[in-house]
Amino acid sequence: MRIISYNLNGVRAAIKKGFVEWLATNPADIICVQEIKANSEDIDVKQFEALGYQYYAFSAQKKGYSGVAILTKIEPDIVEYGSGMGISDFEGRVISADFGDITLVNAYFPSGTSGDVRQTYKYQWLAEFDEHLTHLRQKRPQLIVTGDYNIAHKAIDIHDPKGNKNSSGFLPEERAWMDQFLAKDWVDSFRVIHPEKPDCYSWWSQRFPSVRLQNKGWRIDYINVTSNLKDRIVDADILPDVKHSDHCPIYLALKD
Repeated sequence: MRIISYNLNGVRAAIKKGFVEWLATNPADIICVQEIKANSEDIDVKQFEALGYQYYAFSAQKKGYSGVAILTKIEPDIVEYGSGMGISDFEGRVISADFGDITLVNAYFPSGTSGDVRQTYKYQWLAEFDEHLTHLRQKRPQLIVTGDYNIAHKAIDIHDPKGNKNSSGFLPEERAWMDQFLAKDWVDSFRVIHPEKPDCYSWWSQRFPSVRLQNKGWRIDYINVTSNLKDRIVDADILPDVKHSDHCPIYLALKD
């Protein structure tokens, strides 16, 4: 099972930049995308289907905002739209699918960069999502939680940890949430394969186009798995040369 997570920063914009042509190279069996900023009727989903991908989307109620989707060549047993978290579901932040004994959760975590109100909601969302996963895990113990977490966990995951110590996405409270989350028998798949590899980022600010050329980024996208799947991890990587967005895809391969 080959899985990719990719914040597209708008699926229509990504399509104009060659996203469909990239899909035609068969980069993965399942591709989880975030921040699609579109409803299914806004795009030609037949172009995905022609490549063998089924497209399941959970869009925000607000037009052109947020939203998540799963493109998959593997038939899911069940697809769940939303998480039962009110504001989160209104904003189209979580979609899940069951593939045999594995449940894949694709999530777009809120950003707090626009101010205190959204930062406060981000903490609320993190608490609610944690509870949601706890309940889900009681029924489905083998979980993958992928997506844009909007958190750089450790100093190795950000190009300038000192300069960003007060920046949303690298605040002590956010990093502490990641600590306690992973302590609950979750595994950061990228760090299983690349435990100490530096300068590996998945997002670069668009405000300063040169930062991507200089690789001054943040690793804020993750494919985390429950510890009972750790031994099935074959490979995990970040694909910075794929450029349809201000993020890049991240990759996980699990053996059957």
